[in-house]
Amino acid sequence: MADRCVAKVRLAALTPEHSLYIQPVDLIRGEPASALVAQGEALHLAGGPLAFSNVELLWRRPGERVERDVVAVRDLREALADADFAVADGAAGLLSNLSRSRSPFAGISLHRPRIMGVINVTPDSFSDGGLYASASAAIDHGKRLWEEGADFIDVGGVSTRPGADPVSIQDELDRVMPVVEGLSGLPVPISIDTRSSAVMQRAIAAGAAIINDTSALSAGPESIEVASNLRAPVVLMHCLGEPKTMQDAPCYEDVACDIYDYLDKRVAACCAGGIDRTQIMVDPGIGFGKTVGDNVELLRNLALLHCLGVGLLIGVSRKSFIGALSTSAPADNRLPGSLAAALWVLHLGAQVIRVHDVADTKQATAVWNAISINKLTEESLRIP
Repeated sequence: MADRCVAKVRLAALTPEHSLYIQPVDLIRGEPASALVAQGEALHLAGGPLAFSNVELLWRRPGERVERDVVAVRDLREALADADFAVADGAAGLLSNLSRSRSPFAGISLHRPRIMGVINVTPDSFSDGGLYASASAAIDHGKRLWEEGADFIDVGGVSTRPGADPVSIQDELDRVMPVVEGLSGLPVPISIDTRSSAVMQRAIAAGAAIINDTSALSAGPESIEVASNLRAPVVLMHCLGEPKTMQDAPCYEDVACDIYDYLDKRVAACCAGGIDRTQIMVDPGIGFGKTVGDNVELLRNLALLHCLGVGLLIGVSRKSFIGALSTSAPADNRLPGSLAAALWVLHLGAQVIRVHDVADTKQATAVWNAISINKLTEESLRIP
């Protein structure tokens, strides 16, 4: 009864000036999750197999700090019946977004964790710049990523490391087009990592299936229209400004809620521009205009982003915060930290992880999935 009263009091205090957020907490897995959902005590997260029986309500007004309170799902749903219509409608919509199943992305089901392998066709990327700068090396690497178990392959021709200089559209095309064409015959969706609508068009025509844009389709006024006309699934990422300047004293009022608000607006803009919501995935942009503390706080509150009602793609592989938190290891020596961060985001329900080390991540993910979901399948028991 006390929790129900807390939920009613909190909802009753909200005004049109408040922004409301709902973050699932105390996630449950496997058979216990299904049992609690059947009893009405929990909701599946993004259609399952994870579920949540408690949520953290977060609210704030412009310029004020975020306030928080944890309530049970059952109590929140009952409190909504007595809440102001506008508040109840908004909160019910967030709960629906949290629990609704995610549609397949580029034909790939999201019922289990998926891996996106990275190919940087650049001379200056932070972790593997120059290793795959030639088309033949990049194509061979892409085929290897697929053999290692990648569900998607992401091809990018412009470095987005902090301080990176922009390149011309022609240079970007010269780098990525031979690779996209060379990989287009693989039985795995190819993603084009670009902010350029011209590159999007050429790459999709050459066989790419997904647009992965670090500007969340905001770099050009035509980007949303182009993506809509191409009818390709899109990944919308948060980045504070341009790669050249994004690490120049980044600042947030509340990093998780601020990024949620940004991505919420970008998703709405894309839907208004004709892109189906089921064809949108979001990426909070770990390391893109964020301090080490920002990255840690964002990862800690990652489940908040499920309220957007779309799939989550997270890239933590070899990021600089891993070195900063441990031994100052260089990018090519951050595999243990990358795996730890990857398993954390899977623990919070992320559907896709973007990585450099596919084989190692595939192994770690398989073990985590079998243990955490508490169910062994024929597939998980199959010995190669």
